Amino acid sequence: MKQPAYTIKIDDKDITSNFDKRLMSMQITDNRGLEADTISIELDDSDGKLELPKRGIQISVSLGWVNDSVILQNIFTIDECEHSGAPDVLSIRGKSANLRDSLNERREKSYSNKKLHEIVAEIAQRHDLQYKIDKSVANEFVIHIDQTNESDASFLTRLCNDYNAAATLKNGILIIFIKGLAKTVNGQNIPPATITRKSGDQHRFAIADRNAYTGVRAYWIDYRSPQKQRINAKRKPKTKTNNPNKKDENGILVGAEGNVKVLRHTYSSKQNAHRAARNEWYKLQRGASQFSICLAEGRPDIYPEMPTSVEGFKKEIDSTLWTITRCTHSLDTSGGYTTFVELEIKLDDDEKPAEE
Repeated sequence: MKQPAYTIKIDDKDITSNFDKRLMSMQITDNRGLEADTISIELDDSDGKLELPKRGIQISVSLGWVNDSVILQNIFTIDECEHSGAPDVLSIRGKSANLRDSLNERREKSYSNKKLHEIVAEIAQRHDLQYKIDKSVANEFVIHIDQTNESDASFLTRLCNDYNAAATLKNGILIIFIKGLAKTVNGQNIPPATITRKSGDQHRFAIADRNAYTGVRAYWIDYRSPQKQRINAKRKPKTKTNNPNKKDENGILVGAEGNVKVLRHTYSSKQNAHRAARNEWYKLQRGASQFSICLAEGRPDIYPEMPTSVEGFKKEIDSTLWTITRCTHSLDTSGGYTTFVELEIKLDDDEKPAEE
C-alpha cells in the first residue's frame, strides 16, 4: 500500500522530523488567481512539549508519496496559531507568502497611456516581486484606468479580467496568465490531466441553465457626450439570420437581447467596455456546468488552470472539456492523502462569443 510523504522546510532547512508522530492533519488549498493559497496543520501536543510558533515565519511544504514524486505546493507565511484541549492540539494556519500584507493595502493611483506589462512591472516593483506575463497580453494598451481606494490585489484582478487574464502569486513570483488557455506564460501547453471514476470515491456534477444569460452589456462614458453608451457581448448565433448584424442606436446587436447581464462598472472607452463584456461572457459560459471529485489517492501534480479530461461518468460529463479551478490536498492519520478537485467548463473556440 502506498504511503504518503511530505517535507516542511524553513529557510531551506528540513524540519520534517519535528512533525513525525505529531502530525494529525494537514490541509493545503491551492486557489486560482490572487485568492491566497492556505495551509492548516494540526499537531498532537498531548505531552505539552510543543512551543507556539512565531507568527510571520515562512515554511515551504511539499506533498507526494514514498518512492514517488514529492512536489512543492507553495511557500506559506504562518499568521495564526491556536492551542486547544484536552487532548491538547496545536493548530497552525497560514497563507501563501507575500500575499497577506502590502498587496492588500488600499491606495489611490491612476495609469494612463501604458502597456499592460508596464503596469504589472510597476506593481511588482512596489512589492519587491519578480513577475512573468503572457506575451499575448503584455503589450495591450491601456488608455486610462483608475485605482480608487482599492488594493493592488483587487486592482490587478479587475484589470486582468478585462483581458480574459488572471493574476496569481506562486512561490514569490507574480504571474499574469490567460484564463482557460491551458498554456504557461512562456506559451507552452500545460499537459492535461486525466481523472477516472475509479480514482475517486465521491463526485458531484451540476448544470444550471434555467437562468442562463443570453448576453452581457457594458456601458462606457463618451466624454464628448453627457450620455452613457453601451456595448453588448452576445451568444454567437447557431444559424444564419436575415439580419445577423442588427444595429441599435448604441451599437451592434447579434441575436436577440433575451436575458442580458448588465455590468455595474462604467468604462472609459468603447474598447474597454467591449473587452469587459466579452470576457464576462467567457466567465458565464465557463461557470454554466461545474464538476467536483474527491480523489481517494492524492494528486500532488495537479493545480488550477490545468486542462483535464474525465472518464467513467455520464456521457455529458466525459465529453466535456474541463479546467481545474481549485485543489484541496488533505493529509491525516486516518484517511491518508486525498485531493478534492473543483473544475469548470473549458471553452473551445466555437463557444466563444461573437465579436462586435
